[in-house]
Amino acid sequence: MQALLGDRPRRRDLLIEHLHLIQDRHGHLADRHLVALAFEMKLALTEVYEVATFYAHFDVVKDGAAPPAGLTVRVCDSLSCEMAGAAKLLRELPGALGSDVRVVRAPCMGLCDKAPACAVGHDGLSDATVERVKAAAAAPHHAHAHRPAVDYDAYVAAGGYEQLKGCLGARRTREETIASVDKAGLRGLGGAGFPTGRKWTLVRQEKGPRLMAVNGDEGEPGTFKDKFYLEKDPHRFLEGMLIAAWVVEAQEVFIYLRDEYPAIRLMLLDAIARAEKAGLTPHTRVHLRRGAGAYICGEESAMIESIEGKRGLPRHRPPYVAQVGVFSRPTLVQNIETLYWVRDIVEKGADWFTSHGRRGRKGLRSFSVSGRVKKPGVVLAPAGVSARELVEEFCGGMRDGHQFKAYLPGGASGGILPESMADLPLDFGTLEPHGCFVGSHAVVILSHQDDMKAVALNLMRFFEDESCGQCTPCRVGTEKAVKLMEEGPWDESLLTQLSAAMRDASICGLGQAAPNPLMCVFKYFRDDLTKPLGRW
Repeated sequence: MQALLGDRPRRRDLLIEHLHLIQDRHGHLADRHLVALAFEMKLALTEVYEVATFYAHFDVVKDGAAPPAGLTVRVCDSLSCEMAGAAKLLRELPGALGSDVRVVRAPCMGLCDKAPACAVGHDGLSDATVERVKAAAAAPHHAHAHRPAVDYDAYVAAGGYEQLKGCLGARRTREETIASVDKAGLRGLGGAGFPTGRKWTLVRQEKGPRLMAVNGDEGEPGTFKDKFYLEKDPHRFLEGMLIAAWVVEAQEVFIYLRDEYPAIRLMLLDAIARAEKAGLTPHTRVHLRRGAGAYICGEESAMIESIEGKRGLPRHRPPYVAQVGVFSRPTLVQNIETLYWVRDIVEKGADWFTSHGRRGRKGLRSFSVSGRVKKPGVVLAPAGVSARELVEEFCGGMRDGHQFKAYLPGGASGGILPESMADLPLDFGTLEPHGCFVGSHAVVILSHQDDMKAVALNLMRFFEDESCGQCTPCRVGTEKAVKLMEEGPWDESLLTQLSAAMRDASICGLGQAAPNPLMCVFKYFRDDLTKPLGRW
C-alpha cells in the first residue's frame, strides 16, 4: 500500500481517490487492501469499509472469497437502452463471453443517444451488440486511447481565455460580471434552475474563505449534454469555471466528474495542467475528483460529502451549501453546462443570449434527446421549445414504424407526459402544474410500441437501485413500489399512498421525485393500466 500510494497525501478527503488506485491496480478491493489503507490514512477500518461498499464501481472481496472475473462488462438497463435491447444483451452476453468475463446490469452511462450501451472494463461502448462486445472484450482496454483531443492553442487563437484575463487584469469588475449573467437570465442547468447571478451574490455575501464545486455527475437517465460539451470544448467550460471562481473569490475549485467518463477525466487533467502552466489560475487551485458510480452524488450535498471522501449521503437543510459546503466553507456549486455559457455571455453580452427564445422564454437550452427519434443527440434550441418541435425540427421526426405517444421531459424523475401535451414549452416552471418538470433537459421520446407501465417500472427500479439508503421513505418506499408494480394488478390507492409518503418524508429529491412517472401513468395513461405489463 505504501508503494502504491507513494508520496500522495494521506488526507481523509482523498480516501475515494486512493480506493480507485487499488481498484484500478488489482481489479477489486480485498480486506487486506482496506486494512492497509486504513492504517496508512490513520482511519478506523469502518470509515474505509463503509465508503468502499457504498459505491458501485468498487468491488469489495472478503477474505476467502473469489475475486471478480478478470473483466467486467456493465450493460446499461436504463430506459433508452432498455428500449433498444439491453435485456437481450444481458441474456446473451454471459454465454457468449464465457466465465472469464463478468456481466452485470448498470445504470445510465451517458450514451443514451447511441443505445444500447455497455462498459467493457472502463471503456464505454455505444450501439452495443454481442459481436461488438466480444471484440471489445478481446482487445486491450485503455481509456486514453479514446481520449478526446484538446487543442489549447486553437482555443486561445480564437479568443479563448481573453475574458478571464480581463477579469484577472481588473478590466472588468465582479459586479459587472454578475450583472451580465443576471441580465442574461442564466440558470443552473443541472436540474434545479436556480438563477446563477443570484447564487453568485449569495455566496459572495458569506464570510470567506470560500470554495467552489462543479457538478459533473450527470447520472440522470437520458442525460448526456455535459459529456457533449466537455468533449466538444473543454477550455470554454474551464474559462467559465475560472471566471466564476474569480467572482466569488473561491480559493479552491473541486470538479466532481462521474466515473463513467474516464477518457474525459484524462482529457480534463491535460486541459487543467495546460491552463495552470499558462498562468490562468493564480486566483484559485483546481482539483479533479473522480466519482465511483452513485447517482445520488448528482445531488449537491451528496456530491460534497463524496468530495470530502465520504459516502454520498445528502445533507439535511438548512444550512445550505452556499453557507456550509465543502469542508464546512461557503461553497458555490455549479453545473458544467451552466459554466460553459459564462464566457459567451461575458464576451457577447446578455442581449445575445436573451435574443433566443420562443413563447416568451429567453435564452438557449441544451436537450439530451433519445428514444424513438431518427436523430437522437444533444440539441441546442431556443428556450421555450416544445417536445413536438424537438422531434420534428431537430431530430428528423419519429423512427419508421413508430408513432409519437409520450415523452419524458426531464429524465427519470421528471415524469411522463402524453403526446397531446407535446406543445407545452419545455422550460423551468412550465410543467410543474402537470406533475412534471424539465430538470436536466433529458427528453426521452416514446412511441405506441412502448407500454407506459413498463416505462414507469423501469424508472422505479432505477430509483430503488440508486437510493442511498439514508432515509426509510425512499429506501423502503422504492423497493415496495417495485414489488407492487411487478406483481400487479396495480393498486392505485395503495401506490398513491406510498408515493405520498415518499414525496413528503424523503430527505432529498431522489425519493421525492421517484413517484412522478408512476403518478403520471395513473393521470395520463389509464388505458395502459388495463393491459398486461409489457416488455421490450
